[in-house]
Amino acid sequence: MDLTQDAFLGGKLQIWQPARGYRAGVDPVILAATLPAQAGQSVLELGCGVGVASLCVGARVAGVSMFGLELQREYADLARRNARENDANFTVYQGDLLEMPMDLRLQRFDHVIANPPYFDRNRGTASDHKARELAFGEITPLSDWVSAASKRLKPQGYLTIIQDAVRLPALMAALDDTLGSLQIQPLTARAGRPAHRVILRARKGGRGDFRLLAPLVMHEGDSHDGDRDSYRAEFRAAFRHGEAIDFSAD
Repeated sequence: MDLTQDAFLGGKLQIWQPARGYRAGVDPVILAATLPAQAGQSVLELGCGVGVASLCVGARVAGVSMFGLELQREYADLARRNARENDANFTVYQGDLLEMPMDLRLQRFDHVIANPPYFDRNRGTASDHKARELAFGEITPLSDWVSAASKRLKPQGYLTIIQDAVRLPALMAALDDTLGSLQIQPLTARAGRPAHRVILRARKGGRGDFRLLAPLVMHEGDSHDGDRDSYRAEFRAAFRHGEAIDFSAD
């Protein structure tokens, strides 16, 4: 497998990932930046890939214990390497979320995060690259991702998922009655445009009202302007310095 080593958070993290196939972009960084994790808490990432989201959480919040589950052995091995070379407290398990390793099934976590595959394979064409297809094409239904996450949460723990906006109905339908205090945070590339991503947060045993938050706009201006960086200040700070993106967890 050909690899590249890529800088995240302005070089704070150096991440090995495959040169071809699924490659981490901004979505796992945004997922990490919106997580209200605190020192002393534990975070489980389902489908952790090479570990970008978890490692970004650890770079921002000292004293967090991070755990990951990844189906593809090559990616799990890279996540372990990235944890080791970035000196991160990140334990990675290789396995299926429907048949988790026993050590993982015996644990409960303050947070579970996930960036599930975005595309419903009943409505699209599969990639000819196996690793990319497993990362982007849904094989395990969203309901199984949510169920697995709910079982691993402590009481009052948070589930946080980033997903393509067109999958929001399926994602909400996948929630079970153990998850409440639901918040939906739309993300849009530019002001006035439809949301292209959503972040869903729910709390185990939560009883708060449903909240549909105002969209977070990622870029300045009405259109792309050459090659310059057009990210708004809060996203630029998250991408370059690993700072938090405000997403109320009331």
